Amino acid sequence: MDIKFNKFKNALQDNFKEISKDINYLFEVDVNKDKLWELYLSSFPEGTNKIFRKRREYDCSSCRQFIKNFGNVVVIKNNKINTIWDLDTNSTTFQPVVNALSKYIKSYAVTDVYVSKIKKIGIDKNYERLENGGILEWQHLYLELPDRFINRSDKSIGDIKGSYRDTRNVFKRSLEEISEEAILTILELISSNTLYKGKEWESVLNEFLKHKKVYDKLHTQQEKELYTWEQSVIVGGAIGRIKNHSIGTLLINITEGMDLDTAVRKYEKIIAPENYKRPKPIYSKKMLEEAKNTIEKLGYMDSLNRRYATLDDITINNILFSNKDAAKKIIGTNIFDEMANDLPINIKKFSRVEEISIDNFITNILPSTKELEVLLENKHNNNMVSLIASKNKDSKIMFKWNNNFGWAYSGNITDSSMKENVKSAGGKVDGVLRFSIQWNDDKDYNPNDFDAHCIEPNGYEIYFGDDFNRTTKGTLDIDIRFPRKGEPAVENITWPIKSLMKPGLYKFFVHNYSHNGGKDGFKAEIEFNGQIYSFEYDKELKQHEDVQVAEVILDSHGEFTIKEKLPSNLSSKELWNLKTNQFIPVSVIMLSPNYWDEQKGIGNKHYFFMLKDCINPEQPSGFYNEFLKEDLREHRKVFEALGSKLRVEDTENQLSGLGFSSTKRNELLVKVKGNIERVLKIKF
Repeated sequence: MDIKFNKFKNALQDNFKEISKDINYLFEVDVNKDKLWELYLSSFPEGTNKIFRKRREYDCSSCRQFIKNFGNVVVIKNNKINTIWDLDTNSTTFQPVVNALSKYIKSYAVTDVYVSKIKKIGIDKNYERLENGGILEWQHLYLELPDRFINRSDKSIGDIKGSYRDTRNVFKRSLEEISEEAILTILELISSNTLYKGKEWESVLNEFLKHKKVYDKLHTQQEKELYTWEQSVIVGGAIGRIKNHSIGTLLINITEGMDLDTAVRKYEKIIAPENYKRPKPIYSKKMLEEAKNTIEKLGYMDSLNRRYATLDDITINNILFSNKDAAKKIIGTNIFDEMANDLPINIKKFSRVEEISIDNFITNILPSTKELEVLLENKHNNNMVSLIASKNKDSKIMFKWNNNFGWAYSGNITDSSMKENVKSAGGKVDGVLRFSIQWNDDKDYNPNDFDAHCIEPNGYEIYFGDDFNRTTKGTLDIDIRFPRKGEPAVENITWPIKSLMKPGLYKFFVHNYSHNGGKDGFKAEIEFNGQIYSFEYDKELKQHEDVQVAEVILDSHGEFTIKEKLPSNLSSKELWNLKTNQFIPVSVIMLSPNYWDEQKGIGNKHYFFMLKDCINPEQPSGFYNEFLKEDLREHRKVFEALGSKLRVEDTENQLSGLGFSSTKRNELLVKVKGNIERVLKIKF
């Protein structure tokens, strides 16, 4: 071919180098490649593509393959298409051709990322031997691709293109279907640490937000199409396919107007473990602003600040009982009496005391009672309650009932020392049934290898050799083989869900797997229903000796009882400044505020036994959503956060103690002092 074609070919190569120098991906438009070739041939000016031998001069199989394989390749920069044909040829022969090809290519949409497994596109040149012995050189359309455009993976070109295409399509749908407000809302939740594993998505969401803002400002559909192709190969799978990830489900649900709490719960169900508890209430900046406006408009701003209530806050008609002599009696005790009171009471001796309903107790017993004490037990940890008042007595009532008093139950449990050691060793202590053992906790080093065992009702034995029952989920989660000197050794078996456990007998024992010179025995704990039964075996265990600790029976009604093989004590612990398994003086008895002043009551009735010297060590919520008037309910999520965030102010002589709901079965041992002294069991 003539010198003109060689210059055209070089110009085409130079143009490709120029338009592709700052990019890593090429794209294809969807054109009919046969028509593209015919357009190439027919666009030469008349008389410039004459018949040579049997075909036109510029009609050769090598150039045809080049144009069919690479003629539809384009570069996308700043949402605009650049074709390989966008060049100035300085030739009246070739300029009409490249103009026609460029216009044709740009009239079609981008449909794929261009993928090549080879470096050389086309044939640079070849030679023909003439009849007279001469050599004729033929120049062809030809390019060598930079290495960054060559795909050397084992995947087929079709699979590679399909993956790119899918990412781009999802990226485009994500930009169109996810709102900016939804992204900002989730970023707020992440910054306040209220979204499970939200930090893992923070950088992805911030980057996606940048693309969303750019995309929404584009004017034409073509610009948006090109933007998504250009950016989809850069952003990667996390951003490009964000709609398909767990966070994408949350984004779509919020965009479509789903309640924020519901949307987050659906997200948590996908990604969070079953026992996950959200650390903070869910609310957004918009929700906060709307709630603030409502609170200010309705005049409740001064009602938000809360404190512990005292007797001075309560009118006499709302007190069922007041134990006036309790304080004097306590002050008059000597040191030996106080030490005697520190000893835990054996609760078993009250197993046959007279039982009485709470209503009967209030009606027939309280009127003649001068002093009253309650037996505070470990199982009462969830019954601990405080009465909460408004800091400003004259503030507007924001609750459903006719006063501004609320209450808050405990959510915390004070653990035994063995329980703390189990937790420190990585064991779980929050199951429905727990068996823990401990040794090597005295002055003398005990290097023996003790093992905790349980034989379940169906004969399945949980121990170091088989530490997990897939049916009951009973698990040995700590196995100490080599106790360290000066460090207590523990083993622990727990069951997380009662409904999975088989009714029947659970036999607990300790086995001395290896006697390594230790002369001491062990301690053990069995815990259920908030009660900890403590055992101690102070004798030396022989090699392979078994010591039976206790049997726990799970009946058909789902209730646990214990049959001891070793003597036990109920462990005394501290609850809200009071020691358990002791009788504690009651200062006042009252109903919950929603039943004061002869109200018929809004919600459940609670019975409060406020205890002397009871001090709430927690930071309770000042109010709960179920307390609020209807005009505040629409902002429940913000109020939930406010209730937990606003500190309840400390007061002297706070009213805290035991609370019992009328809707839940419970019992309380009380020592009643009137004309005679007797112990009763109140049934709720």
